[in-house]
Formats: sequence, structure tokens, C-alpha cells
Amino acid sequence: MNELSARVVAETRIPSDRHHLGKLILRGLKDAPDFVLQIDAATGESETCGSVLKRSVQCANALRKLGLHRGDIIVLMAPNHIDLCVPYYAALYLGIVVAPIDRTLTVKELQDTFAVDKPKLVFCQSERAADVVAAIDNLKLDTQIITFGDDSHGENFCSFNELLLKHSEKDCDVNKFRATDFDPEETLAFLIATSGTLGLPKQIAISHRCIAITGPYSWIRFTKFPTPTRLTMVVSSLQWISAIWHFNFAPIIRYSRLQSSANITQEHVYEMINKYKPTLMLLSPTLMTTLIRPGDREKCDFSSFEEIGLGGSPASIQLLNEIKKLAPNAQAFNGYGMTEIASFAFCPTSNTLRSCGTPFGHFQYRLVNPETLEDIVDPNVKGELWIAGHALGKGYYGNPTATKEAFTDDGWYKTGDILYRDEHYNFFFAERLKLLLKYKSHQVSPTEVENVIRQNPGVSDVTVTGIPDPECGDLIVACVVRKPGYEVTAQEIKDLVKSNLTETKHLSGGVVFLQELPLTATGKIHRQAIKKLVLELDRE
Repeated sequence: MNELSARVVAETRIPSDRHHLGKLILRGLKDAPDFVLQIDAATGESETCGSVLKRSVQCANALRKLGLHRGDIIVLMAPNHIDLCVPYYAALYLGIVVAPIDRTLTVKELQDTFAVDKPKLVFCQSERAADVVAAIDNLKLDTQIITFGDDSHGENFCSFNELLLKHSEKDCDVNKFRATDFDPEETLAFLIATSGTLGLPKQIAISHRCIAITGPYSWIRFTKFPTPTRLTMVVSSLQWISAIWHFNFAPIIRYSRLQSSANITQEHVYEMINKYKPTLMLLSPTLMTTLIRPGDREKCDFSSFEEIGLGGSPASIQLLNEIKKLAPNAQAFNGYGMTEIASFAFCPTSNTLRSCGTPFGHFQYRLVNPETLEDIVDPNVKGELWIAGHALGKGYYGNPTATKEAFTDDGWYKTGDILYRDEHYNFFFAERLKLLLKYKSHQVSPTEVENVIRQNPGVSDVTVTGIPDPECGDLIVACVVRKPGYEVTAQEIKDLVKSNLTETKHLSGGVVFLQELPLTATGKIHRQAIKKLVLELDRE
């Protein structure tokens, strides 16, 4: 990336262009026109860098003619099909802010999002256009709509293909096209939804510079460039940073991106892996647990993987060891990152399997006592992780209250996560601060209880939550998924916790058995759905 950005600066003579994401992507696409950039596993379609270059330049010209300028916002709400990256890259060329959102949002949720973003343009699937119109009309916004797919769903909107046809190849010389000049530090690239643990979603504002600084550090484990890995598999939708990461760096660092316009199910992931033999993937521990479930995992050949990163929640030692058995050629690591820094927070190079990594050079770190706000300097003492550096997000867009709560006046981001480090500066995730339960004024870590329950060989997955109680505060409840062929009982689970943990951490709220744990769109445990389930279902 340093070599590519140096050439960009040599061409433009603008030093800050080394952080201009649009110009970096343009250069990457031009460098390898015949390289296959993306594959849609649902349709079998593939597209080269040269094709994406032509179409994205056409789209950028169209956006300019529609009157969009630097700082304007476009919304993308669609599955990961071949067309999705075209307006995405076009916007980055021009300094237009990309707001990828969940394509399943209701009209009310769309209205809440649009009220903050005030988008100039929305790209959506044609079947969702009527809902987008309803949200826009309720807010009386002057927002244009471009639809992907057929035009059989109501009103006649301008389709994406029609938009590009207005700027056909003969009118589009990619060599004459020039991206917009701007300051990458001050110019926003993305508004990315981040709900945290509780509450309504917020959108973190991420600059071009933030992405350009953090990106190369994520590849520090690799030694061959360009094409450090042959084919990455994207299983999350575009509103999540894990997908955005691959959309940004596939053309810059030059690797092929395997995605799908179909819903991500266990069977579909198996099909993708068996057919295309991907070499790298990032996913949640819960989704990985589903993929390697005994009785099912024999349907899939994991041997092609060179790198498997787990993130979004802590990965157990048992899970990491199971991955090594099924993918012996892969390095499996327990990643720790967050949308607010648009990357991993630590370098996953630790020799300690449970560690989430060691410090990066572009961040500063503090562990802080959340009650006294005093720095923790000794090893093996838990505290809230605070991070500072030039690669932080610029706060929550349109939400100064949330920004003030999360960011200090002197530039530190309070992660809300409890970590500790050992004497070698290997960092370990302990608990989400807001997830800590209180039983009779005693703090209870759900992760600690979950790790004990996972010792039972019949447990496939587990999450621990609390139900409110007027006398005790939180009653501790375990939601357990059994492994096929095992008949684990609630009493076994309760006895296991009782024999390993103090009384305040016992399962005072009981045990709930589930077929599977509810997940968010990014594959994380859906905490709010879990809390609702434990109140509705019978607890043993």
C-alpha cells in the first residue's frame, strides 16, 4: 500500500492523497484490469478490476451530473451483489459519504436513520423502494432513489442500469477521469451503524484518513504483496465494518472477494467454501460454532483456509482448537476490534491463544478503573480500555450527546470493554462493561460463567444473561445449545457452575435450552432478543 500511495502522490503532487481512499482504489483498479476482483456465489457472476473501474467511473460521472458534491450522503441498502461496490467506489472518488444500512429496516427505522443522515440519494433493491419513499415523504426530504433489480415493484424509479447507460463506455474515458481533491482527514468516507450493547443504533463518522491508516496494520501478519491471500470470503453485509474492510482493500492490496447476494445460511456457506476454496474469512464465534457443528461439519472441506479470524465476541479455547483440527493449514485468531476505530484494536500476533493481541504502533492504550478513572499500571488487573490515535472515528454523526459520552475532550475513546494485560503486554478481553450483571450488589461476568459451562462436552454454545428481580437485581440465566446426540440437563449445568464459582455467580434464574442462539445481521449474539426469550420461555 505504501508503494501504491507513493505513486498516487507522485501523480497528483498532493501529499495528503496517500490517505485519499478514492484515489487509492482508482490506482489499484487501474494497476490490474484483468484481475478478478469480486465473485457473487449466489449467481456465479464475477467481475474484473477493469470492469469495476469503468462502471464506477460511469457512476461517479452520473453522481456529479445529479448534483452531488463532497460531503453529501448516499445510502446503500442492498445485498452483496456485483453492482453494490460500483456506487460505493464512485462516492469515495468524489468525497461523497457512504452510509451502508441494514436492507431489512422497517419504514419507521428508515425514517429514524434518514432523519439524521438526510441523504441526497438512496440506492436500494426495487422491492424496498416503496418503503424508502414512505420514509422520505414522512420527512419531506428531497432525496432521489436508484433501484437495483427489476422494476416490477410499484412506481417507475430510475434503475441502476439506466443510470449507467446514460454514461456509456464511449462517453467514459477512465484515463481522463479525475477524482475530487479534498483533505482526507476532514472528509468523511463512511457513516457506519454501531448499536453498542444496548440502545438505539448510532452511526460513527469515519474519515478517509482513518481507513487509510488502519488498513495496512490489519495485514501485518502477511508477507506477500500484492495479493497477500488468494480469495477472501465475506459473510457479513455491507453495513458492518468487516465487509467494508474487504470492499476497501480488495482493489488496493489486490485480492479477490467472494461474497453472496443470497442470505448467509449454514448450507450456503458450505457451498461457497466447497466450490471456491477461499483462503481467508472473518466471522463471529457463534457462526463458526454453527459451521463446525458435529454431524454437519463433515459436509464442508475447510482445508483451503490460511487465515480464520473470529471477532464480535470472545472465542473460546475449545473453539479455536476445533478450528485447528478442521483447518490444519489455517492460523486461527481471536480478533478484537470495533467500528469506532474501523479496524482491529490489537495485532493478533500473541503466542497465547486466548489473547486478543498485542499493541499496534498507531494507537495509544490505557486501562482505566471505571469507578475512580485512575490508570491501571500493573499486569493482570482489569480495567476499561481507552484508545487514542489519529485513526479514531470522528464521533457519532448527528449525536453530540453520545459522542461526549464515548470520547474524552483530550481525544481518548472509552471502549466500554473490560480488559487486562499480562507482563508481556498480551491483552485479554474480560467483559463488556454494560453486560456486567449485578446479583445482590456483586458484579457477575457473563463471560466467566459461560466459560465454565462450555467445559461440559455436551454444550455446543451458550450465552449468559440476567432477568430483573426486585430483591436480587439480576437473576443469572444460562441459554444453552446442546450438541447433537447429547442430553445435557439443566441440573448438570447448574451443578457445574456451582462447583466452580462462588454463590453469587450461580444460575439463580435457571437454564433455558435453545436450538440455536439468536444472532444479529453481523453474526453476533442478539442480546436484546436473548433477554426477551428468557422472559418468555420456561426456565429450568
